[in-house]
Amino acid sequence: MSKISRFTSKAVSLAKNAVGGRGEAAAPEGGGGFADYAVVSLHCLRIYLAKPYREALDLLSEMPHILADIGLEDGDLPHHSTLVKAFDRLQMKIWRVLLRLSAQLHDTADHAAMDTTFFDRETASKHYCRRTNYRVQTVKTTALVDTKTQAVLDVHCTTEKRHDTQIGWQLARRNAGEIASLAADKGYDWMRLREKLREEGVRPLIKHREFRPIDCAHNARIDGSLYGQKALSETVFSTIKRTLGHAVSARVWYREFREIVLMCTVYNINRAVKQWNQTPSGDSPEPIVPI
Repeated sequence: MSKISRFTSKAVSLAKNAVGGRGEAAAPEGGGGFADYAVVSLHCLRIYLAKPYREALDLLSEMPHILADIGLEDGDLPHHSTLVKAFDRLQMKIWRVLLRLSAQLHDTADHAAMDTTFFDRETASKHYCRRTNYRVQTVKTTALVDTKTQAVLDVHCTTEKRHDTQIGWQLARRNAGEIASLAADKGYDWMRLREKLREEGVRPLIKHREFRPIDCAHNARIDGSLYGQKALSETVFSTIKRTLGHAVSARVWYREFREIVLMCTVYNINRAVKQWNQTPSGDSPEPIVPI
């Protein structure tokens, strides 16, 4: 089985868990629409192939065995506009559930790291930018990464100038029951954030800005080995940008957010496929947990 076949198999299984539709036909019958799991799977393959909508569908039309994994045939492929409309119709919570399920493919630990990067919004033309008042050129993206497996646990996107501490608390609160410690750099230095994390049972490993001798003393007490794993979040961002692209192709902010979440999902699935290749028995390292 090829790597893309294994990727497709996992993506379809995750999509069925995320949106339902087990036993539902992927292609429309009697004038009906495509099953949601089929559309979600095609979007995963679009990101995996790192191609625009039309080029991705053209490539998939030459891969009947991949379409068969989804439950489609060559003549069943939707028009590219159908995929665009589905990206609008399927709410962000669907893509977040998909991301969470993809993280469950990995044997995660209880230590996480948090960091921020920026994805470019450079694909829009200058005329479009002027016409729509398209001034923000980047999407600020903060990811919560498991340091053991380097899987993305959660992600936050914004085009506003929100402070890192506020975003960090939002991410940590959503995942407080799954992590025991959290490492982050001095950009997240806020005493109230540390207090909130401790209230949720999460050990904060966030260095202080050194204005006073007491700040240096606090930093010296931080576990250096755990705090050093913070750099793994930067490694994850680097891998995503090198393999899936450093820019988003959508032009509307909510599609851009969904695209980044989907990129993180594809990264998780692809990493799980590589681990699957490395296991002697060929078994999946972690079963999918339905929700």
